[in-house]
Amino acid sequence: MSVDHDRLFKELIQTFFEEFIILFFPTMHEHIDFQHVSFLSEELFTDVTAGEKYRVDLLVETKLKGEDSLIIVHIENQSYVQPSFPERMFIYFSRLFEKYRKHIVPIAVFSYDTIRDEPSTFTLQFPFGHVLNFHFFTVELRKQNWRNYIRNDNPIAAALLSKMGYTESERVELKKQFLRMLVRMELDEAKQRLLFGFFETYVKLSDEEERRLRSEVNEMETKEKEQVLGLMISYERQGMRQGMKHLIQTMVKKGMSVKDIANVTDLTEEEVKQLLEKE
Repeated sequence: MSVDHDRLFKELIQTFFEEFIILFFPTMHEHIDFQHVSFLSEELFTDVTAGEKYRVDLLVETKLKGEDSLIIVHIENQSYVQPSFPERMFIYFSRLFEKYRKHIVPIAVFSYDTIRDEPSTFTLQFPFGHVLNFHFFTVELRKQNWRNYIRNDNPIAAALLSKMGYTESERVELKKQFLRMLVRMELDEAKQRLLFGFFETYVKLSDEEERRLRSEVNEMETKEKEQVLGLMISYERQGMRQGMKHLIQTMVKKGMSVKDIANVTDLTEEEVKQLLEKE
C-alpha cells in the first residue's frame, strides 16, 4: 500500500504548527502571533494546459504581532523530485493571493531521500530586463544532521528525525533517541501516537535491529529504561492488535462468522466483535 506522504505531513504540521515554525524558522516565530491561528480549507487548483489537478497541502491564517491584518502561511510538502517545483510554488502563491488578497508566507518542505541543492526562487527575465524574482522559504530534511536535534524536545523534531540525514548503521540509535525524546516530552496519548506512527512509517526496524534496540535500552539508567521499555511494549501491543484486527476483517470478508473466527483465533466472541468495531 502506497504512503500518503502529503496527508502524513499535513497532520503532523497542523498538530504542531508553532513547534514547526520555531524549529526551522526561529526569526519568523518571533513575529507571528500564535494566539490567532486558524487552518483554512484545502485549495484545489487545475492546470488547464497539463490537465492535472494540484491540492495545496496546508494553509494557516494568522497575524503578525502588533498588527491587525491577517497573513496566510502556505506549507507545501514535496516528497519527490520535480524540476518544475519552483514554478508550481509561484503558481500557488499567485492563485492564493488572487483569492485571499493577503500577505502570504510560502514554505516548501523537501522530504524525499535524495540529497539535492533545491532552488528556492522562480525568476522571469529577458536580455533587456528583469521581470520577476519570487522567493520561498525551504526546509531540506535530508540535509539535516539528525543528531543536532535529539536534545531539542520539540515534537516536530522527534518525528522528522525519520526523514533527516542518517546512515543505515545509525537506524537503531535513531529510534532509541526518538523514544527518549518521546518519554521526555510527556505528550498526551493522541499526540504521542501521531509521532510514533509518523516515525514508524519511515523507519521500520528489522527484527534483528529491534533486538539490538531492546538490548541497548536495557543498558540505560533504571528510570529512563523503564519508561522507554514501557513505551515500546505499549506500541508493540498496539501493533499486534492492529494485525489481529486486519486478520479478522479478512476472515469476515471470506464469509466466516464471529463464532468461527473465535474458535480459530482462541479469542472470545466479544473480543472478536470489539476488534471489528470502528476505532
